[in-house]
Amino acid sequence: MLDTQLKQQLSSYLQLLQRPVIFTLDAGSSANGQKVRDFLNEVVALSPKLTLVEGQLKRQPSFTIDAQDQTPSGITFAGIPLGHEFESFVLALLQVSGHAPKISATVRQQIEAIDQDLHFETFASLSCHNCPDVVQALDIMSVLNPHITHTMIEGGMFQDEATAKDIMAVPTVFLNGEEWHNGRATLEQLVNKARGHAAVAAVNDTVAKQLYDVLIIGGGPAAGAAAVYAARKGLQTAVVADHIGGQPLETVGIENVIGTDYIEGEQLMQNIQAQMTKYDVTLIDGQEVTGVTAGTPISVSLKGDTMLEAKTVIVATGAHWRQVNVPGEAGFLNKGVAYCPHCDGPLYKGKQVAVIGGGNSGIEAAIDLAGLAKHVTVLEFGDHIAADAVLLKKAQSLANVDLLTNAETTEITGDGRVNGLNYTDRTDQSTHQLSVDGVFVQIGLVPNTAWLGDTLKCNDRHEIEVDRFGATSMPNVFAAGDCTDSAYKQIIISMGAGATAALGAFDALTRM
Repeated sequence: MLDTQLKQQLSSYLQLLQRPVIFTLDAGSSANGQKVRDFLNEVVALSPKLTLVEGQLKRQPSFTIDAQDQTPSGITFAGIPLGHEFESFVLALLQVSGHAPKISATVRQQIEAIDQDLHFETFASLSCHNCPDVVQALDIMSVLNPHITHTMIEGGMFQDEATAKDIMAVPTVFLNGEEWHNGRATLEQLVNKARGHAAVAAVNDTVAKQLYDVLIIGGGPAAGAAAVYAARKGLQTAVVADHIGGQPLETVGIENVIGTDYIEGEQLMQNIQAQMTKYDVTLIDGQEVTGVTAGTPISVSLKGDTMLEAKTVIVATGAHWRQVNVPGEAGFLNKGVAYCPHCDGPLYKGKQVAVIGGGNSGIEAAIDLAGLAKHVTVLEFGDHIAADAVLLKKAQSLANVDLLTNAETTEITGDGRVNGLNYTDRTDQSTHQLSVDGVFVQIGLVPNTAWLGDTLKCNDRHEIEVDRFGATSMPNVFAAGDCTDSAYKQIIISMGAGATAALGAFDALTRM
């Protein structure tokens, strides 16, 4: 179950265990239970500080992680924590063994002060890029506070339970049996929400009072490239974002970054974040920027009334998935309507799904889903599939994928959850209905610029207009990436635009 490389990585981490750890397993009698037992046996064989015992738990198969002779940690894994949850498993092991979580003293105090019993359950998938942030945050809260427990439930292994609870998207968090949270969130946001406060992370006073040479708004490739270029020029640089990662976190494989044959989107952004850290870029994560005000210095306002100031600003807020805007799309969001096939695809194993959009992202989604779903139907509004030839050839080779062109989606139907999709054949205006359990929307992106209002000049597609230096209509404010009027939306182009904007900001600073 663990390949040689994974065993080597895990062995090195297990050497850091400070005290013995015990796994309590309730495998049940299913084949999945045997898989979980095999996984834990392989892990236990790697360190004398690990022990496996049998016990009775709420779900089968599941296991707890506790320090021997200590109060239970409250952490349970229902399923096998591989894929993107392997890191969650390793961190839980280390923290239960005695390693202090790397969080601020303020957040730790907030967690320890919670005096209510909070029992969290997170439905996750092993291919979800957003789930580990939530799982790891709730594990930290469980380790630090005996009133708190957390169970990670692998949706693919517990599909019947996910279906019974109408869970069609991950991560979905239940608190004391009631649905409580959906989607990505930071530790600070979850702690504040658990405390009954607005889910806004506090900004350190020292960070908030700093006058930055360059303040970059956004957390994707354009922002990362801008930060590295600015910091390498010796500029006091900060990045403020709701999360570090951007669109690449929803991209499994990237094969068109020149000089890099293949890299996963999450790994790319981890590399970029490590590089920003190397150059001492201040990362202000978990924040929602609400406005930019011209001046000397420029003011950037955050949700929660915090204000940051900088001599120059770079807007690199990227884009989000475009909606079809048909009846049923909004009403069935997370109940069969999804936008990330990598995150939510495992929940549709053996089911009928539709993909709206025949571009690269749509055909890539269809190929990924074909390995899980019973059948995939792609609906393209235009008269031909616009995806790259290599992707189209692959999709056409799959027996359980149908490609429809001139198909205009008119409605997504359902009863509590999605059960169908209506479309019109644009060649003869005939109407058709598909019986599907899920609909994945892949029709392009919309720039994340609504928060700007009319502060910066934008085109009719709400993209920020920039010149060849990345400069916008506001003095000393630059922009880069998918939020701008760049002709093409590609990771490598966003990186180049980020570098250009940073150099433009540097030139502006030299003239001040």
